[in-house]
Amino acid sequence: MSGAQRTPRPWVGDRVHDEARGREAIVTDVQSGRLVLRALYGTERWVPEDPDRLTVVVAREERQDDF
Repeated sequence: MSGAQRTPRPWVGDRVHDEARGREAIVTDVQSGRLVLRALYGTERWVPEDPDRLTVVVAREERQDDF
């Protein structure tokens, strides 16, 4: 077994950094196999240009939003 750790793949509820946009967002949905992101503040939604450039900042299990 290798000692390298895998970066978790983003999923619904995760807070992520979208490197292509330089923004953080919440993964809100998966449509036709593509992740849908929502801006942390506001209502803007988008599909990331390159899902491999998303980094999980806070996993859904760790989030403690007051929403």
